[in-house]
Amino acid sequence: MHPLLEIALVSLWCSVAVALIGSAFLWLLRRSSLVVMMVVLIVIPVAGIAASMFALAFMERVAYPDLREILLACIPCTGVSLVVCLLLGRRFLHGSRDLAQAARSMGVQGRFAAPAGDSAAEWEVLSQELAAMSTALAASREHERLLESSRRQLIAWVSHDLRTPLGSLRAMAEALQDGVAPDQDRYHRQILLETQRLDQLVTDLFDLSRIQSQSLTLSLRTLPLFDLISDTVSACEPQARGRGVHLAPGGIAAVEVRVDVRQLSRVLGNLLGNAIRHTQPGGTVTVAAAADGGQAVITVSDACGGIPAEDLDKVFEPGWRGSPARSGAGTGGGLGLAIVRGIVEAHHGTVAVRNIPGGCRFSVSLPLAR
Repeated sequence: MHPLLEIALVSLWCSVAVALIGSAFLWLLRRSSLVVMMVVLIVIPVAGIAASMFALAFMERVAYPDLREILLACIPCTGVSLVVCLLLGRRFLHGSRDLAQAARSMGVQGRFAAPAGDSAAEWEVLSQELAAMSTALAASREHERLLESSRRQLIAWVSHDLRTPLGSLRAMAEALQDGVAPDQDRYHRQILLETQRLDQLVTDLFDLSRIQSQSLTLSLRTLPLFDLISDTVSACEPQARGRGVHLAPGGIAAVEVRVDVRQLSRVLGNLLGNAIRHTQPGGTVTVAAAADGGQAVITVSDACGGIPAEDLDKVFEPGWRGSPARSGAGTGGGLGLAIVRGIVEAHHGTVAVRNIPGGCRFSVSLPLAR
């Protein structure tokens, strides 16, 4: 074997053996500071060189006097490497402590403030991730706060809506029981109406809970949108005539959608019912449907006078009723539009509202049937 090849192979085997021993030490020190592991990494190549020199000296490829000189030369190189390693480790430790302190302050103050001064690229990336997480957590806390506020407001409104018909039912029942009701037939009709109102409110609460828990089950089938809209408009005609509101078609395209007929009918019924209630007598409610970029878009336009700009983002929140003048027109618990959004989103669609001259327009977008 060529002498140079033999020296290379001996050095290779010695380096591999020292590397395996060093890896075992690193595994044992896996829970130690990275600075300690960096020191081990500095020692491993020097130990590999020393082991190779001893093996070559044993094989008489290197004279022992030369071996002493080589090993002596390795000592200052190792010392300098260790000093550089410790200086780098000190900077690493300071960056780690500053970042840990900033992370602790995030737990106390709720906001992450990146440590001042220059830091390693890895620490910079970690700081950016912590800052992004802090922002997301702050947004989540604000969202939870708004949800809690909305929940409390909803409970207050629903409690009021339940108390009012229950009070009326109790008063009428006591009047009938005591035989002091002036018109028993009217009382019976009123009791039936209040019972239906309570039933609708409880149904809305149940459906909203199913939507929010994502347990709403849909029975999908493909049908023309024109048929669904026509049936819903026909069902709302008596309500519109009773309020002196005109229902007008605004153009319904021949498109098909794959939907749950019962649930989407409820969406259209809620939107049309709201539009009719909030439109002044003599006004017009327009229903239209068209295809737009793979979506079927249903629009319901009314003449309610518009929604305040600051309330447009709250329209679909549970319990929202708008201004006192608007809320007084309805009989529900302010859950209809929240249910509309939940049903539409369950169909992988979207719903939005915007003001138009003299009123507002609700738009429901649903995927076209394939």
